[in-house]
Amino acid sequence: MTRERRRALVGVVGGILLANTGSYIWFPVLVATLGGSDSGFWAGVVMCMTYVGRLLATFCYEGIAARSGVRTAVFLGTALEAVALGLMGFVDGVLAYSVLAFFIGFGSGTSFPGLKNVLVSFPEDERPKAFSAFQMAGQVGLFGGALSGALLADVELRTLFTVVFVFFAGFCLITSALLPRDGSGRTPDTAGGRVPLFSLAAFKGIEVRGATRYFLLSAAFWSLSLGFVVGIPLHMEEYVPGWAPSAPFWITGLSVLVLQYPLFQLFSKRFSPGAVMAVGLTGMTVAFVAFGAGRTAPWVVVGCLTVVLGEILFVPSFDLWISRRVPEDRLAKAMGAMHFFRSAGNMAGSLAAGILFDLSRSLGVAGGNWYVAALLAAGCALVCLSGRHSGAADGSRRTEDAEVTENEGTVRENV
Repeated sequence: MTRERRRALVGVVGGILLANTGSYIWFPVLVATLGGSDSGFWAGVVMCMTYVGRLLATFCYEGIAARSGVRTAVFLGTALEAVALGLMGFVDGVLAYSVLAFFIGFGSGTSFPGLKNVLVSFPEDERPKAFSAFQMAGQVGLFGGALSGALLADVELRTLFTVVFVFFAGFCLITSALLPRDGSGRTPDTAGGRVPLFSLAAFKGIEVRGATRYFLLSAAFWSLSLGFVVGIPLHMEEYVPGWAPSAPFWITGLSVLVLQYPLFQLFSKRFSPGAVMAVGLTGMTVAFVAFGAGRTAPWVVVGCLTVVLGEILFVPSFDLWISRRVPEDRLAKAMGAMHFFRSAGNMAGSLAAGILFDLSRSLGVAGGNWYVAALLAAGCALVCLSGRHSGAADGSRRTEDAEVTENEGTVRENV
């Protein structure tokens, strides 16, 4: 790896570490605060607005990067996010929080693709190490942010968001100092402004023949995942007030750090991607039942230890699943579809978590919101199992069972 790429990797890894740390400081505290002072619905709305902004940024990122370069796009997105987060401590009311949350999401949706662009520009043999470091930095930031958020759980929101602003200001500085201007050391061609500033071209990747139902499954998973992210701080505020709202993320963050590689290796070497995804969703089902039935600190621990199976097993297995079922000439569109359906799932999950939490309280069904999530997770697991033996996206691609047969019973290694 050249010196320039090593510097860029340090900038990307350092940036995502600071960003995740700052994010996991503020959002569990704010969600729990809004859930107590307003309602779960409004807490969900505020979080949903971050994903509305992130999705809208999808249609602007290419135009911004073409005009300013990748490094400047990352800087502008991070600076917007930092300013909006800083202002969060000086406003009040869900309307103001929702507006600022939109700009937080728009900034994140501009900076995050830029960081990924830098890594994609690396030579193919250097990308696995780079993406591994990126993923690890994100998990370390999650864990560190959750711990820091616990220390700041009882301070005024003005102090909390000032600390978060400092983290994102550091993000701006490190990426500005270490990233090459266009992400790869080359100057982008922006003559004539050929790339529009706002383009709906990303919609072209939403429909991918033969694979749409799989993307709907992905949207359901991300809805469940965000349902946990929004729902668990509300749950802690209501049922486990002695613990910090971010406490569950200590457990999930550390669990993913420790179990991600060995657990995925163990399952992926022995089972098809569909079966591995089903195991991940089954773990989420068990977690949601534990949250709903127990509603005490020990049950929260049990649920947090099993809900991570979704991230550990479903996410990488879904990538493998799609790569096998979507023909190579449509994989580029598939990547766009994956981003769209993930964002759609995130928005739906944020809103649904708040609404179901309020509904379960008003109906007097403690934990009812988690039972609904458990039913959805179990249904998705059955879909994964039923799709294991279905054909590929076109007749030329082999099914997973055929691959096993052709390799004389040796289970194919997926990583």
